[in-house]
Order: sequence, then C-alpha cells, then structure tokens
Amino acid sequence: MPRSAAKAKPTGRAITIEDLWRLERLGAPSMSPDGAQVVASLSSPSLDDNRSRSAIWLLSTLGGDPRCLTRCGDKDGQPKFSPQGDLVAFVAQREQEGRKDDTPQLYLIAPDGGEARRAAEVATGIEAFQWFPDGRRIAFISWVWPGLKGAKAQAKQMKAQKARKATGVVSSEACYRYWDHFLPMGRVPHLHVLEVATGKVTDLFEGTPYELSRFEPDAHCFDISPDGRHVAFAFDPAAEKRIDGRFALVELNLGKRRFTERARDDGWDFTAPRYSPDGRQLAFLASHQAQKHTEPTQLALTERGGEGWRLLSATWDHAPEAPLLWEDDGSALLCCADQQGRKPLWRFDIEDQRAEVLVAGGTVAGFDKRAGTLVSLVDSADHPAQLFVHPPAEAARRIERFNDAVLAPLELGRTESVWLTGALGDPVQMWLHYPPGFNPKKKYPLLHTLHGGPHTGPGDNWHYRWNCKLFAAQGCVVASVNYHGSTGYGQAFLDSITHRWGELELQDIEAATDWLLAQPWVDPRQVFASGGSYGGYLVAWMNGHVPAGRYAAYVCHAGCYDWCAMFADDAWSWHAKELGAWYWDDLAKVNSQSPHAFAAQFSTPTLVTHGALDYRVPDQQGLAYYNTLKAKGVDARLLWFPDENHWVLKPQNSQLWYEEFFAWLQRFKPPGR
Repeated sequence: MPRSAAKAKPTGRAITIEDLWRLERLGAPSMSPDGAQVVASLSSPSLDDNRSRSAIWLLSTLGGDPRCLTRCGDKDGQPKFSPQGDLVAFVAQREQEGRKDDTPQLYLIAPDGGEARRAAEVATGIEAFQWFPDGRRIAFISWVWPGLKGAKAQAKQMKAQKARKATGVVSSEACYRYWDHFLPMGRVPHLHVLEVATGKVTDLFEGTPYELSRFEPDAHCFDISPDGRHVAFAFDPAAEKRIDGRFALVELNLGKRRFTERARDDGWDFTAPRYSPDGRQLAFLASHQAQKHTEPTQLALTERGGEGWRLLSATWDHAPEAPLLWEDDGSALLCCADQQGRKPLWRFDIEDQRAEVLVAGGTVAGFDKRAGTLVSLVDSADHPAQLFVHPPAEAARRIERFNDAVLAPLELGRTESVWLTGALGDPVQMWLHYPPGFNPKKKYPLLHTLHGGPHTGPGDNWHYRWNCKLFAAQGCVVASVNYHGSTGYGQAFLDSITHRWGELELQDIEAATDWLLAQPWVDPRQVFASGGSYGGYLVAWMNGHVPAGRYAAYVCHAGCYDWCAMFADDAWSWHAKELGAWYWDDLAKVNSQSPHAFAAQFSTPTLVTHGALDYRVPDQQGLAYYNTLKAKGVDARLLWFPDENHWVLKPQNSQLWYEEFFAWLQRFKPPGR
C-alpha cells in the first residue's frame, strides 16, 4: 500500500475554485547587485472583476516585510535591477503626463520609491530587455518594419497600421500565427539600445538581415558582454522562418557595427547565449536537430577569439533550460532541468562536467544570484510559487507570505509518487493526489489527469489550469502518469514514442489503471480520464482503443483529434518529424496515430472543451470530435470559449471550466453514493 494511503484526519476545509482565484502569483525574481534586495511582479486576480492586476514588489533577503513598489499600473512586469542598484526597470502599459501608452513601454523607478517615469516613447512597443553593465543603456526587443529607417518612420507606419480599417491578414510566411496571436504583419523583432539619460533609441539591426526569433522573443535570446562592447544573439539564418528553425549565434561589435558568427552548424540549434563574467567565453544551449528532432538541449561553450565550440553536458542525460547563469568566478553554470516529475535548480561544474542539485524543488520557476546570495521561486503540488533566499552556508529562508492567509484554513490532502511497470517493461512514475481526510477503508473515484506536450514531465508542481488539489477536493484520488515520452527520465524514454504516438502511452496509462484498481480504495465504477492538448489527444485515443465500460467518462480539453486537419495549426512543420510522414506521402501511417480513424469504436461519454483562439490545437479539432460523438449517439457535452486560447485564462471562464468539469464527473456517480 502506498505510504500516503493511511487514514488522514482533515485539519481544515477543502480548496474551492474561489480559493484558487484568490491566490496571488509571483513572477521571476531579479536581485540587486549586493544581493540584499529582490524585485518581482505580483499578479492579483479577481473573480468579481474578471481580470488580473500586477504590480512590482520589493523584497529583502535580510529580513523585513515586502513593499509594493508600483501602484499606478495594471500590468507592471519583467522588473530588473540596474547593475548599480539605483534603478528598477520594468515593462508596463499605463498613462503618464496625459499620454496613454498604445503599446507596452519601459519604465524606471528608484527602489526606495517615488514615481515611475517612462524611459522613452517607442511606437512599436517593447517585448523584453536587459541592462548594459554600465547602467546607462538598456537593450530591448521591438517588432519593426525591416525596410524602414529611423524611429519616426516606424512611428508613422505604426500609426497607419492602427488606422487601417481592413481586417484581413496577408502573409507569404511559413508561420504567421503563434499559440493565440497572429505575428505582427510585415514586422520582425529587432534589438535596440536605449540611452537612459536622454531616451535616445537606436535599432541595432536596421539595414541588416538580422532579427531575433519570431516566436515570443525574450531576454534569454541575447546577452551583453561584461565590457558592454558586444552583444550576442540567436539568429535563424534560413530564408524562410519556421517554428522548428535552427539558430546560429551571432556577435555584434557595437563600436565597429560588425557582425560575426560565433557558433553555427546547420545540423544544430543554438540558443540562450550567456557571456562568462570575464567575457572570454560564451555559454549556450545546443540541440543536434539533424540527428533527431527530439534531441535534448545540452550545455555548450565557445571561446572568445577561438574557433569552433564544444559540448559540456553530453554525458548528462538531462535537458537544461534557459536561462543560464554563470557563477561569479566563472567555474559553473546554473540552470533548471526536469528530473522525475520535479524541476530542480542545478549547478553544472565546467571543469568536472558534473551537475549537482542546488535547489531540489518541487518545481523551480525562477532564480537569480548576486554577491554570493541565491534566490529561487519554487512551487510544488502543495503550494503555489514561493520566494526563498539561500544565503551562503545557511538554510533556505522564505522571504514573503503572500498567500498564507488564503492557504491557512485549507486542507489540501497529500501527494506522493509511486512507480509501476509500464510499456516495454520500463519503470513509469505516477503522482497520486489524495483527497482531504482520505480513508483507505472507503471507496473513491479515480481521475487520471494526462499531461500535454507530450514532451513535458510534471508532477510535484502547482498548476492553476489543471490543479490536482482542486480535483482531489471533489473527493477523487487523482493520478498523473508520466507516460513514455515524458521529460525527466532520460532521452531514450522521451524518444521512445516517436512515429508511434498513442501506443506506449496507452500501455502506461492502462498499467496505472490496473495498479490503482488493485487498491482497495478505488471505486471501479467511477474511473475517469481527462487531459489537455496531447493529454486530450490521449483521451480521444483511449475512446477508440479501450473497451467500453472500463472508464465511466472522459474529459478532453484542446485535444488533437485528426492529424490531417491539424495541419491548420502553428506547428505543422513538426508533424512529419513526430508522426513519421507527411499525410500526403503516407496517409495510413498518419491515420494509424490519429484518433479520428478509430471513431467506429467511440462509445464512452466525453466532455469536450476548447477555445477559439487556440492556434496550437485549432478549435475545429474539438468541434469535430464532439460532432462525431453526437453523430454516433455517444453521450457528449461541449464547452466552447470564443475568447480563450489553448488555456482558459480569464477568471470567470476558468471558474465555468472547473464547474462543468466537476458537474460532468458527478453525472456518473452511482446511485446511493
């Protein structure tokens, strides 16, 4: 029997949807240069107002209460201390001096308070930024028309674009939309420099073919050398930009305005460049895409003035993620990487090429380190993101209490992981979330929550969209299987599902269901499976492959249903890599992995939910699945949002989603229970 299957006495009440939306959400931390202070954004949602507001907060690593630094804006975010610690820059869209921002702008505020000031007026808006080491300049990303010269020309074109009455999107690009938005028509992301004292802005890429990634470019796709004379950035040299492009690393000498390729290999994808503290080395992430599209990212290094580059972490069977952060002495890199349902913060020693865990998690969602002091933003299955300081040679200490009052009266139930034998005889991890007051002598409904991706590996994390504690609060035992294809279990495990989607994952899920049905506390009449995105795909796949009656009902959110029709998505260039063929070359192979091809066997009742602004899994997928179920006379219900994307983000829409989810499960409660 699992360790947590002992009887538990509830110490509080169960969490509700309203509780979930009372929780404030912390953003990534940025530290002052002396390590004494931290700034982070704090988002405060409101069910009543059906919106969220965010402000910048100042926290001390030495003790004392947090202080709200900004109060005038609704969406203040991305705060970063200047290298001298005298200013905090952040991105916001607010009204100041009688002018209301049409696009996000950069603002500056002193950490001891006062009024924030707009750093400049950038008509095309600001996506992300980094400070130069001298604190006198800021590099930022803005989408511009590449054929125009000068800020005035950009502003004029932006004004004309906003005045445009026609709504049609015209494009000859391979990728023209991403997740939930269309890419700015005719524009590309350029890197700019802002002079803090004067507000003067210079487009570093003007008149060149260079641009940053078109797919949500952020502050990790470029870096500034310690002497402030060079900028390194990731650039896709292909003429046609695709979502699966292979990037090279380019360095710009700011004084000579000379571009030099620092690392390029047509078979590899290079991202997330970071200069060493002495500027002599450039660390980055490298993935050998020519070998296979599922190849993991690895830590890599190129020497200043040298030729070529080298891998650092080739023997470490993990996939490090951006951002990378150097230790002050240049001896190691800090990064996050999945491991068995958790995401620790790692320290990778460059000389020894060995990784050790610095912060074990749960899930490390952000971190920073200055003057020997480390801060981490960590969530787990038991709590939303919390901010910790890790002083040298001292125990970690939490430096805020934002959500304690909301969580104090709640009993969330216990979480644990178990291992079972899955497909190919491999060990498979499953995370179990028990309801509050769990009693092993009673019978409970079983709810599978199947993660998306498929190449993700959640477990010990706090998820607002699929909150396992809220599911368990309905009286269910919640099971989250990290099936074959999940991250955090080695590359062979991840790649095992390629070109045969659905096969191994279903074996893992069924093995988990068998294991759970063998427990005395699972009610075999109330077994449910739910999932979103790839998890939704698996739920639809199960409906065509699992005998009727094994599962009482399914919930399919934003699920992939028909791999041919899925060609309307924003990631179509991945299809043949994942499925093994284009549909026009080998329709049988594609259909062998497509739920719609097994519609004749559909029989299990299903709740289908989808959003119209979902461009990763277009909503016609959910509608086609629902329509098929109705045509076949299978019990089905549809929840469709005209204003939601792949996720359901608006507070009251989220509330409705959860209410429909719970009501659907209640419909299949046996009489007398």
